[in-house]
Amino acid sequence: MSVLSIYRHMFAIPDLRKKILFTLAMFAVYRLGANIPVPGTDLEAIRQFATLNETGGIYGLLNLFSGGALEQFSVFALGILPYITASIIMQLLTVVIPKLQALQEEGQSGQKIITQWTRYLTVVLALIQSTGFTWAFGRGSQLTQGIVFIPNYVWWNVGLIVLTMTAGTAFVMWLGELITQRGVGNGMSLLIFLSILSQFPSVFGQIWLQTAGNQNWVGFVVIMLVFLAMIAAIIFIDQGQRRIPIQFAKRVRGRRMMGGNATYIPLKVNTAGVIPVIFATSVMLFPALLATAIPSDGLIMTGIRNWVDRNLGGGGSGTISWWYVLILFGLVVFFTYFYTAIQFDPTRQADMIQRQGGFIPGQRPGPQTARYLSHILNRITLPGALFLGFISILPILAGLIWGINISFSGVSILIVVGVALETMKQIESQLTMRNYEGFLT
Repeated sequence: MSVLSIYRHMFAIPDLRKKILFTLAMFAVYRLGANIPVPGTDLEAIRQFATLNETGGIYGLLNLFSGGALEQFSVFALGILPYITASIIMQLLTVVIPKLQALQEEGQSGQKIITQWTRYLTVVLALIQSTGFTWAFGRGSQLTQGIVFIPNYVWWNVGLIVLTMTAGTAFVMWLGELITQRGVGNGMSLLIFLSILSQFPSVFGQIWLQTAGNQNWVGFVVIMLVFLAMIAAIIFIDQGQRRIPIQFAKRVRGRRMMGGNATYIPLKVNTAGVIPVIFATSVMLFPALLATAIPSDGLIMTGIRNWVDRNLGGGGSGTISWWYVLILFGLVVFFTYFYTAIQFDPTRQADMIQRQGGFIPGQRPGPQTARYLSHILNRITLPGALFLGFISILPILAGLIWGINISFSGVSILIVVGVALETMKQIESQLTMRNYEGFLT
């Protein structure tokens, strides 16, 4: 089924049409909340800050993931990032804590408990992050370039702002779950997809203004070509996989012959997805966030903050050095291997194949199969890790070479393309399921 036929038929089925329209309605609610400022803030100061067009560095990345809500200090300023962080933490704890691992193996009932704990952790993280942003925006820190968003910085006003931003995060989390249950696709992924996509016109407009001001037309064309090449490469690598053949032995049960069929294990080149890039980006943002809270008193403190701002891309200036590029690339490669090891356990997979009466041709069941799977996984993870690292630093390299401040990052393009592909696959599967009888006849 072609892409054009999917677009033509997905509105013809009433049930699918209702799901798509419901998803679009939730998108409208989300974008409406992203433009409502929190109470107790100075709207004129917010407009002044928005006109500065300083969207690079740490602030530009956070603002991109919130869909511009952070720039306007709206009720959805935190976006869906606290929930994503909580989900990542719970996934890591599931590997470490046996009780969580047992809950995950219980199936749907255990997953409900883990999901509930993820929600609680999301609220706690939202409280912490909203308090930090309120402190930074209310004191005129380096993050806001000295502009004070909260003129009346008293405890009851700060408490109202923190409560509003935390409630906004909980509401966004609820919207994402509603889209997952009653709409099309994964709600959380679609919300962050919408947030990033809504900022692309502004980002490309700023790149155009920078290149036009410097008469650097070639730089603009090259950056657009790099953007299109990244999309094509992400789609190509996302489809790449190594198929490990599995053969099941024949066995007789009563008068029936069981087994004897063959299948395969699809090991993707990019098994970890975009999670390693999110991990690495979060680690790189941490020192920059701390630098915004370091006071300017004293020569040592000022030197530390200036070094972080100069070498790790922190602060409002958005300066990025080659040290930032190299460290980010190394972290992406490291976290790719780390998360792939969490997602796919060769020993457990080999035991499962052996219990089901299967084997890999040419490999003995048990430890030898586990070693074979581990060897194959390490070989295909290397190009996937290098690809993720290169995609994550490619926009930064283009900005450094051409002297242009590029707000979008490789992780944003990975998320947009990945979510779009996954959503279209779900829509296509639903169309195939509803027309399955027609294919047979």
